[in-house]
Amino acid sequence: MNTLFVLLGPTGVGKSEAALTIARHLSSPVINADSRQIYKEIPVGTAAPTPQQQEEIKHYFVGNHSIDDYYSASRYEEDCLSLIERLFNGKEDGVQHPSLLLTGGSMMYIDAVCKGIDDIPTIHDKTRLWMKQRLHDEGLPTLVEELRQLDPEYWAIVDKNNPRRVVHALEICHQSRHPYSFYRKGTIKQRPFRIIKIGLNRPREEMYDRINQRVIQMVNNGLIEEALSVYDKRSLNALNTVGYKEMFDYLDGLITLDEAIREIQSNTRRYMRKQITWFKKDADIHWFSPNDIQTVIRLVDEKSH
Repeated sequence: MNTLFVLLGPTGVGKSEAALTIARHLSSPVINADSRQIYKEIPVGTAAPTPQQQEEIKHYFVGNHSIDDYYSASRYEEDCLSLIERLFNGKEDGVQHPSLLLTGGSMMYIDAVCKGIDDIPTIHDKTRLWMKQRLHDEGLPTLVEELRQLDPEYWAIVDKNNPRRVVHALEICHQSRHPYSFYRKGTIKQRPFRIIKIGLNRPREEMYDRINQRVIQMVNNGLIEEALSVYDKRSLNALNTVGYKEMFDYLDGLITLDEAIREIQSNTRRYMRKQITWFKKDADIHWFSPNDIQTVIRLVDEKSH
């Protein structure tokens, strides 16, 4: 049976380097599962694979969308499964790939491929634009309270500081006339291929140091200039994320550059802890240190047969 290897782990752990090594070993392209690296305008702040890395090994779902595009985990599920099937069958690049590598840190994107997304209605452009305007005019707290009234079940578990999650739930409520929780069945879909999950992690203090240095490197690589280039589109969901929110505050003169860097570092460390908590709930993940890549390769060889 064909095998999909899923390389996952928290931001800054070293997935990109490990992915290249595993992809070379498998003669596989790299299928990206990072929800922000799909946007072509923001490669620096998303730590997207470099042009050199993409020239060496084909990467899919990297820089293939604009920040103006509407994209979701359910769309990714559909697109990614179609690509995987074509790669397995040799209909994508003329080569049959019995083993493929998918890698990233976006929990929803990984779950979309491995477990499936509930069949939630596609949001019409009219509804999406209406809710976007409401978020701008009324603010997030008002919408959170509305969600509490329309769907108290989902309100109880949603991240109330995440406007994308709150707004999407309300879009479903208004468009379908059903609570968002009505569609959240949580049924795991069966896939016609094996899935082997490989997790990378490091000691907490080492992760903190790597994240701190990574943010400084991003600034040196042009994060300020990149944020400035998309400044006029700062209200888009694609930019409502760590790295850009802080840089926009800096560009607005609300905080100094040093303060922006510290906030990005702190918020990235917080996100890293959230990722680890999410991944640790999955008993199917085989955990390794990124420094022990040869042991990872041995597992890959073992599971490839």
